[in-house]
Amino acid sequence: MIHRAILLRNVFLIGLVACVGVSCAASKVKGRLPEKEEILKTLTLANNYFMQKWPDPGKAITTNKTRPSNIWTRAVYYEGLMALYEADPQQRYYDYAVEWGEKHNWGLRDGVETRNADNQAAGQTYIDLYNMEQKPERIQAIKASIDNMVNSEKADDWDWIDALQMAMPVYAKLGVLYNDNAYYEKMYDLFHASKTEIGGGLYNPEDGLWWRDADFVPPYTEPNGEDSYWSRGNGWVAAALARVLDIMPKDAPHREEYEKTYLEMMEALAPLQREDGFWNVSLHDPGHFGGKETSGTALFTYSMAWGVNNGLLDAGKYKPVVVKAWNGMVTDALHPDGFLGYLQGTGKEPKDGQPVTYNSQPDFEDYGLGCFLLAGTEILKMK
Repeated sequence: MIHRAILLRNVFLIGLVACVGVSCAASKVKGRLPEKEEILKTLTLANNYFMQKWPDPGKAITTNKTRPSNIWTRAVYYEGLMALYEADPQQRYYDYAVEWGEKHNWGLRDGVETRNADNQAAGQTYIDLYNMEQKPERIQAIKASIDNMVNSEKADDWDWIDALQMAMPVYAKLGVLYNDNAYYEKMYDLFHASKTEIGGGLYNPEDGLWWRDADFVPPYTEPNGEDSYWSRGNGWVAAALARVLDIMPKDAPHREEYEKTYLEMMEALAPLQREDGFWNVSLHDPGHFGGKETSGTALFTYSMAWGVNNGLLDAGKYKPVVVKAWNGMVTDALHPDGFLGYLQGTGKEPKDGQPVTYNSQPDFEDYGLGCFLLAGTEILKMK
């Protein structure tokens, strides 16, 4: 009996050591990025899920009503797809993007007269595809729409911060393509109005964060009395700044201000990360619809990864934030079939698009995937 008890105790201790070893190994894995091949496999899985679900890129999207598939939600997906194509140039990705443009005759929702940044977001991919194959029809509508803006003195169009990500990269891309500072100057006029004029200014330099629109400028507060800083809204701005800084030449006008604002945001966002790697939908009130949320997290991850890769952010400080965010999304949000959970539906504040859970289906899932692809492809450059 004594020998049997000793044997059982030894088996228990061996098992305990093994479990601790596994836990330690798992912890170490969670504390570093997966290998490049594993990251690309993850991105391919998520993208395949979407392409299989939407085999016809021109098919209209029906939720509470039917909308054409060149709206902003799908445009953000194609931003991510073009980044994936750059990392992994599969012909089917290029063909899928070209077919999307062709199905819409390379046009914009509401036509070239539109001043709505959401409608102009598709132009980011149109311009990318034009740069790959210079067919005039690919760029005609988006150039005409932006030229209308450039030739107008009106500059208060971007009265919600999502607009910055939807449209700023379009101006930057056209500025590069035509070597014309007029695009940079108009982009700055619109940006500056959002930042300092609309609603008294939607950017709060004291906190390094943005109010989503004039509805949320103080005296509006969250339930805990703090300012209302919506995660995805700030994610759009962070991504816009990273993308514009990446696109523009080093001597482009107003670059210094974009960089300064970007760095202020990154400094503000890093301490707000949750222990599980995500950010809450309300950045200063974790109790207001608190919990994991993928789209804002992916946008912050992309923006920080870009900053580390381009020497604007200290890798020692920010790479661990990126690693924790990426591993959190892959571990907790990504389903085995490639569906992304914890994605807040469309809206403009924490209460919208709820509930946000592992299995919840947002009204649109395309933009969340686009954000995830942007994050993952930027992280690939770290490896």
